[in-house]
Amino acid sequence: MILNRKFLKFEIDLDFVLIAVTTSLKDYRICYLINKHLAFNFVKIKDLSVDINHGSEPVLFSLYHYNWETTETDFYFMANKGSDGYLIPEFRKADYFLMIKNYIDENDLDNLLTSLNKIPEIVAAVKIDPKKIKSRENLLF
Repeated sequence: MILNRKFLKFEIDLDFVLIAVTTSLKDYRICYLINKHLAFNFVKIKDLSVDINHGSEPVLFSLYHYNWETTETDFYFMANKGSDGYLIPEFRKADYFLMIKNYIDENDLDNLLTSLNKIPEIVAAVKIDPKKIKSRENLLF
């Protein structure tokens, strides 16, 4: 008897833009500066809880949210270093990540990156391809 085998291929849908931000400031301070320079309104929401060390307590990362109502674009500003580890361990030099969900125009994205890099306290703000990150499932929430 011949059995038919079927394999299920699972691919994570990464429909967001990710920007790594390097700065020495605390999360509330850098969000204040982004709000001031870019006319955003980041608001602190419940910490992001990620099960990095499987079986032990989840690791908490500070999380801020802002929404462009005109285009329904969501912005999440999250810390890379949490209570007991890194959100994205392969980017240990990045202090924070700015995740942009839903649609953002390429021109708006370029303007956003330029504006972020003009803030004196930000050392660097760089766009990252989420598909090249090994621990990308930590960004799904």
